[in-house]
Amino acid sequence: MSKGFTGRSALARAGTVAVPTRATRRPATRIVGVALAYLALIALSVGTLLPLVWSLSSSFTPLPDILKYTTPFSWHAFVPAHVTLQAYQDLVASSFGRALLNTVFVCAVTVLGGIAVNSLAGFAFAVFDFPFKRLLFILVLVTFLVPFEVLALPLYVIVNTLHLDNSYQALILPALANGIVVFLFRQFFVDTPRELMEAALVDGLSWFGVYGRIVVPLSMPVMVSAGLVLFLSQWQAFFWPLLVANDPQYQVVQVALSAFQGQYVTRWNDIFAGSVIATIVPLVLLLTLQRYYVRTIARTGLID
Repeated sequence: MSKGFTGRSALARAGTVAVPTRATRRPATRIVGVALAYLALIALSVGTLLPLVWSLSSSFTPLPDILKYTTPFSWHAFVPAHVTLQAYQDLVASSFGRALLNTVFVCAVTVLGGIAVNSLAGFAFAVFDFPFKRLLFILVLVTFLVPFEVLALPLYVIVNTLHLDNSYQALILPALANGIVVFLFRQFFVDTPRELMEAALVDGLSWFGVYGRIVVPLSMPVMVSAGLVLFLSQWQAFFWPLLVANDPQYQVVQVALSAFQGQYVTRWNDIFAGSVIATIVPLVLLLTLQRYYVRTIARTGLID
Protein backbone atom coordinates (compact mmCIF):
# COMPACT_ATOMS: atom_id res chain seq x y z
CA MET A 1 0.00 0.00 0.00
CA SER A 2 2.71 2.36 0.97
CA LYS A 3 4.67 1.61 -2.17
CA GLY A 4 1.67 2.14 -4.44
CA PHE A 5 0.78 5.35 -2.65
CA THR A 6 4.32 6.59 -3.10
CA GLY A 7 4.17 5.82 -6.83
CA ARG A 8 0.91 7.72 -7.26
CA SER A 9 2.31 10.67 -5.31
CA ALA A 10 5.38 10.76 -7.49
CA LEU A 11 3.20 10.57 -10.60
CA ALA A 12 1.05 13.41 -9.32
CA ARG A 13 4.10 15.50 -8.58
CA ALA A 14 5.49 14.79 -12.03
CA GLY A 15 2.19 15.78 -13.60
CA THR A 16 2.09 19.01 -11.64
CA VAL A 17 5.55 19.97 -12.84
CA ALA A 18 4.98 19.02 -16.45
CA VAL A 19 1.69 20.89 -17.04
CA PRO A 20 2.35 24.67 -17.54
CA THR A 21 -0.07 27.01 -15.85
CA ARG A 22 -1.20 30.51 -16.79
CA ALA A 23 1.02 31.95 -14.06
CA THR A 24 4.11 30.31 -15.54
CA ARG A 25 3.26 31.34 -19.12
CA ARG A 26 2.59 35.00 -18.31
CA PRO A 27 6.18 36.00 -17.28
CA ALA A 28 7.60 34.40 -20.43
CA THR A 29 5.12 36.25 -22.65
CA ARG A 30 5.86 39.50 -20.83
CA ILE A 31 9.60 39.05 -21.28
CA VAL A 32 9.16 38.46 -25.02
CA GLY A 33 6.95 41.55 -25.30
CA VAL A 34 9.45 43.73 -23.43
CA ALA A 35 12.31 42.39 -25.56
CA LEU A 36 10.43 43.19 -28.78
CA ALA A 37 9.59 46.67 -27.50
CA TYR A 38 13.25 47.36 -26.70
CA LEU A 39 14.30 46.07 -30.12
CA ALA A 40 11.81 48.39 -31.78
CA LEU A 41 13.03 51.36 -29.71
CA ILE A 42 16.65 50.53 -30.54
CA ALA A 43 15.81 50.35 -34.25
CA LEU A 44 14.02 53.71 -34.11
CA SER A 45 16.91 55.27 -32.17
CA VAL A 46 19.44 54.01 -34.69
CA GLY A 47 17.32 55.30 -37.57
CA THR A 48 17.11 58.70 -35.87
CA LEU A 49 20.77 58.98 -34.90
CA LEU A 50 22.36 57.74 -38.13
CA PRO A 51 21.61 60.95 -40.11
CA LEU A 52 22.99 63.03 -37.24
CA VAL A 53 26.14 60.92 -37.08
CA TRP A 54 26.57 61.20 -40.85
CA SER A 55 26.13 64.98 -40.67
CA LEU A 56 28.74 65.25 -37.94
CA SER A 57 31.15 63.00 -39.81
CA SER A 58 30.63 64.84 -43.10
CA SER A 59 31.44 68.17 -41.44
CA PHE A 60 34.99 66.85 -40.91
CA THR A 61 35.23 65.28 -44.37
CA PRO A 62 36.77 66.96 -47.46
CA LEU A 63 34.14 68.06 -49.96
CA PRO A 64 35.10 65.53 -52.71
CA ASP A 65 34.81 62.61 -50.25
CA ILE A 66 31.37 63.35 -48.76
CA LEU A 67 29.33 61.52 -51.40
CA LYS A 68 32.18 59.25 -52.49
CA TYR A 69 31.42 56.52 -49.94
CA THR A 70 27.64 56.57 -50.15
CA THR A 71 27.26 54.77 -53.51
CA PRO A 72 28.21 52.02 -52.85
CA PHE A 73 27.82 52.58 -49.14
CA SER A 74 30.96 52.27 -47.02
CA TRP A 75 31.73 52.70 -43.33
CA HIS A 76 33.94 55.66 -44.34
CA ALA A 77 30.67 57.60 -44.65
CA PHE A 78 30.54 57.61 -40.84
CA VAL A 79 34.29 57.55 -40.14
CA PRO A 80 36.17 60.02 -42.37
CA ALA A 81 39.24 58.64 -44.12
CA HIS A 82 40.75 62.13 -44.09
CA VAL A 83 39.77 64.47 -41.25
CA THR A 84 39.79 68.20 -41.96
CA LEU A 85 38.52 71.36 -40.26
CA GLN A 86 38.17 73.24 -43.53
CA ALA A 87 34.38 73.46 -43.26
CA TYR A 88 34.52 75.09 -39.83
CA GLN A 89 37.26 77.45 -41.03
CA ASP A 90 34.96 78.44 -43.90
CA LEU A 91 32.22 79.21 -41.39
CA VAL A 92 34.52 81.44 -39.37
CA ALA A 93 35.62 83.29 -42.51
CA SER A 94 32.03 83.77 -43.70
CA SER A 95 29.13 85.74 -42.21
CA PHE A 96 27.79 82.67 -40.44
CA GLY A 97 29.04 83.92 -37.06
CA ARG A 98 27.03 87.12 -37.35
CA ALA A 99 23.98 85.15 -38.47
CA LEU A 100 24.36 82.96 -35.39
CA LEU A 101 24.50 85.99 -33.10
CA ASN A 102 21.51 87.53 -34.87
CA THR A 103 19.52 84.35 -34.31
CA VAL A 104 20.44 84.17 -30.63
CA PHE A 105 19.43 87.82 -30.15
CA VAL A 106 16.14 87.42 -32.02
CA CYS A 107 15.30 84.24 -30.10
CA ALA A 108 16.14 85.79 -26.71
CA VAL A 109 14.00 88.89 -27.30
CA THR A 110 11.17 86.77 -28.71
CA VAL A 111 11.21 84.48 -25.67
CA LEU A 112 11.16 87.33 -23.15
CA GLY A 113 8.55 89.38 -24.99
CA GLY A 114 6.48 86.37 -25.96
CA ILE A 115 6.29 85.08 -22.39
CA ALA A 116 5.04 88.49 -21.24
CA VAL A 117 2.45 88.88 -24.01
CA ASN A 118 1.14 85.31 -24.04
CA SER A 119 1.06 84.90 -20.26
CA LEU A 120 -1.04 88.08 -19.91
CA ALA A 121 -3.41 86.81 -22.59
CA GLY A 122 -3.64 83.40 -20.93
CA PHE A 123 -4.24 85.06 -17.55
CA ALA A 124 -7.10 87.12 -19.00
CA PHE A 125 -8.73 84.07 -20.59
CA ALA A 126 -8.39 82.05 -17.37
CA VAL A 127 -9.50 84.62 -14.79
CA PHE A 128 -11.80 87.24 -16.32
CA ASP A 129 -15.25 86.96 -17.83
CA PHE A 130 -15.94 89.19 -20.82
CA PRO A 131 -18.17 89.11 -23.92
CA PHE A 132 -17.27 86.57 -26.61
CA LYS A 133 -14.59 85.07 -24.39
CA ARG A 134 -15.01 81.52 -25.69
CA LEU A 135 -15.17 82.66 -29.31
CA LEU A 136 -12.01 84.75 -28.96
CA PHE A 137 -10.18 81.85 -27.34
CA ILE A 138 -11.18 79.57 -30.21
CA LEU A 139 -9.91 82.18 -32.68
CA VAL A 140 -6.58 82.27 -30.81
CA LEU A 141 -6.28 78.49 -31.20
CA VAL A 142 -7.23 78.69 -34.86
CA THR A 143 -4.36 81.10 -35.52
CA PHE A 144 -2.00 78.33 -34.46
CA LEU A 145 -3.63 75.87 -36.86
CA VAL A 146 -3.40 78.18 -39.87
CA PRO A 147 -0.17 77.59 -41.89
CA PHE A 148 2.21 80.52 -41.62
CA GLU A 149 2.51 80.72 -45.41
CA VAL A 150 -1.13 81.85 -45.52
CA LEU A 151 -0.36 84.74 -43.14
CA ALA A 152 3.02 85.66 -44.62
CA LEU A 153 1.76 87.94 -47.39
CA PRO A 154 -0.60 90.06 -45.20
CA LEU A 155 2.13 90.29 -42.57
CA TYR A 156 4.66 91.38 -45.16
CA VAL A 157 2.29 94.09 -46.44
CA ILE A 158 1.89 95.41 -42.88
CA VAL A 159 5.65 95.30 -42.19
CA ASN A 160 6.44 96.99 -45.49
CA THR A 161 3.80 99.68 -44.90
CA LEU A 162 5.35 100.44 -41.50
CA HIS A 163 8.83 100.49 -43.11
CA LEU A 164 10.08 97.79 -40.74
CA ASP A 165 11.56 95.43 -43.34
CA ASN A 166 15.27 94.66 -42.94
CA SER A 167 15.12 95.22 -39.20
CA TYR A 168 15.05 93.21 -36.00
CA GLN A 169 11.50 94.42 -35.37
CA ALA A 170 10.32 92.63 -38.52
CA LEU A 171 11.87 89.38 -37.29
CA ILE A 172 10.60 89.62 -33.70
CA LEU A 173 7.18 91.30 -33.60
CA PRO A 174 5.18 88.75 -35.67
CA ALA A 175 6.50 85.90 -33.51
CA LEU A 176 5.57 87.35 -30.10
CA ALA A 177 1.94 86.20 -30.05
CA ASN A 178 1.61 82.44 -30.30
CA GLY A 179 -1.69 80.57 -30.07
CA ILE A 180 -0.33 77.37 -28.55
CA VAL A 181 1.61 79.33 -25.92
CA VAL A 182 -1.53 81.27 -24.95
CA PHE A 183 -3.29 77.92 -24.63
CA LEU A 184 -0.55 76.53 -22.37
CA PHE A 185 -0.70 79.56 -20.07
CA ARG A 186 -4.49 79.59 -19.98
CA GLN A 187 -4.71 75.90 -19.06
CA PHE A 188 -2.08 76.34 -16.36
CA PHE A 189 -3.73 79.42 -14.83
CA VAL A 190 -7.14 77.73 -14.76
CA ASP A 191 -5.72 75.24 -12.25
CA THR A 192 -4.22 77.95 -10.05
CA PRO A 193 -6.22 78.17 -6.77
CA ARG A 194 -8.65 81.06 -7.07
CA GLU A 195 -8.54 81.52 -3.29
CA LEU A 196 -4.95 82.79 -3.52
CA MET A 197 -5.97 85.51 -5.96
CA GLU A 198 -9.01 86.53 -3.92
CA ALA A 199 -6.92 86.72 -0.74
CA ALA A 200 -4.37 88.91 -2.54
CA LEU A 201 -7.15 91.20 -3.78
CA VAL A 202 -8.51 91.49 -0.24
CA ASP A 203 -5.02 92.46 0.96
CA GLY A 204 -5.01 95.36 -1.49
CA LEU A 205 -3.21 94.01 -4.54
CA SER A 206 -4.42 94.99 -7.99
CA TRP A 207 -4.91 92.40 -10.72
CA PHE A 208 -1.45 93.26 -12.09
CA GLY A 209 -0.09 92.71 -8.59
CA VAL A 210 -1.85 89.34 -8.40
CA TYR A 211 -0.38 88.43 -11.77
CA GLY A 212 3.15 89.55 -10.93
CA ARG A 213 3.41 88.49 -7.27
CA ILE A 214 1.14 85.44 -7.06
CA VAL A 215 0.66 83.86 -10.47
CA VAL A 216 4.05 84.35 -12.10
CA PRO A 217 6.11 82.71 -9.30
CA LEU A 218 3.83 79.65 -9.50
CA SER A 219 4.08 79.34 -13.28
CA MET A 220 7.81 78.81 -13.80
CA PRO A 221 7.38 75.32 -15.36
CA VAL A 222 4.92 76.56 -17.98
CA MET A 223 7.14 79.60 -18.65
CA VAL A 224 10.05 77.29 -19.40
CA SER A 225 7.87 75.25 -21.76
CA ALA A 226 6.54 78.39 -23.43
CA GLY A 227 10.07 79.70 -23.80
CA LEU A 228 11.14 76.47 -25.51
CA VAL A 229 8.24 76.66 -27.96
CA LEU A 230 8.99 80.29 -28.82
CA PHE A 231 12.72 79.67 -29.05
CA LEU A 232 12.40 76.68 -31.38
CA SER A 233 9.88 78.43 -33.62
CA GLN A 234 12.32 81.32 -34.13
CA TRP A 235 15.47 79.20 -34.31
CA GLN A 236 14.15 77.10 -37.19
CA ALA A 237 12.41 79.97 -39.01
CA PHE A 238 13.46 80.27 -42.64
CA PHE A 239 10.68 81.59 -44.86
CA TRP A 240 9.81 84.73 -42.90
CA PRO A 241 13.43 85.90 -42.32
CA LEU A 242 14.17 85.25 -45.99
CA LEU A 243 11.16 87.37 -46.93
CA VAL A 244 11.61 90.42 -44.69
CA ALA A 245 15.36 90.51 -43.93
CA ASN A 246 17.37 90.03 -47.11
CA ASP A 247 20.08 92.37 -45.83
CA PRO A 248 23.11 90.28 -44.71
CA GLN A 249 23.27 92.43 -41.57
CA TYR A 250 20.02 90.82 -40.32
CA GLN A 251 20.56 87.34 -41.71
CA VAL A 252 19.71 84.39 -39.41
CA VAL A 253 21.16 80.89 -39.21
CA GLN A 254 18.72 79.05 -41.48
CA VAL A 255 19.08 81.66 -44.23
CA ALA A 256 22.87 81.64 -43.83
CA LEU A 257 22.92 77.87 -44.34
CA SER A 258 21.06 78.21 -47.62
CA ALA A 259 23.75 80.59 -48.87
CA PHE A 260 26.21 77.67 -49.08
CA GLN A 261 24.12 76.18 -51.89
CA GLY A 262 25.02 77.95 -55.12
CA GLN A 263 23.69 77.64 -58.62
CA TYR A 264 26.47 75.36 -59.78
CA VAL A 265 28.23 74.16 -56.61
CA THR A 266 26.82 72.98 -53.28
CA ARG A 267 29.32 73.18 -50.43
CA TRP A 268 28.04 70.15 -48.56
CA ASN A 269 30.79 70.15 -45.93
CA ASP A 270 30.00 73.77 -45.00
CA ILE A 271 26.27 72.98 -44.87
CA PHE A 272 26.89 70.00 -42.60
CA ALA A 273 29.21 71.99 -40.34
CA GLY A 274 26.68 74.81 -40.03
CA SER A 275 23.89 72.30 -39.42
CA VAL A 276 25.85 70.70 -36.59
CA ILE A 277 26.34 74.08 -34.91
CA ALA A 278 22.69 75.01 -35.51
CA THR A 279 21.61 71.72 -33.93
CA ILE A 280 23.78 71.85 -30.81
CA VAL A 281 22.16 74.97 -29.28
CA PRO A 282 18.50 73.79 -29.29
CA LEU A 283 19.58 70.25 -28.43
CA VAL A 284 21.36 71.41 -25.28
CA LEU A 285 18.35 73.49 -24.26
CA LEU A 286 15.92 70.62 -24.85
CA LEU A 287 18.00 68.09 -22.94
CA THR A 288 18.42 70.51 -20.06
CA LEU A 289 14.80 71.71 -19.80
CA GLN A 290 12.84 68.76 -21.13
CA ARG A 291 11.54 67.72 -17.70
CA TYR A 292 9.74 71.06 -17.33
CA TYR A 293 8.29 70.76 -20.81
CA VAL A 294 7.01 67.21 -20.26
CA ARG A 295 5.59 68.17 -16.87
CA THR A 296 3.71 71.12 -18.34
CA ILE A 297 2.30 69.15 -21.27
CA ALA A 298 1.16 66.35 -18.93
CA ARG A 299 -0.47 68.81 -16.55
CA THR A 300 -2.14 70.70 -19.38
CA GLY A 301 -3.72 67.51 -20.62
CA LEU A 302 -5.25 66.80 -17.21
CA ILE A 303 -6.93 70.18 -16.82
CA ASP A 304 -10.53 70.48 -17.92
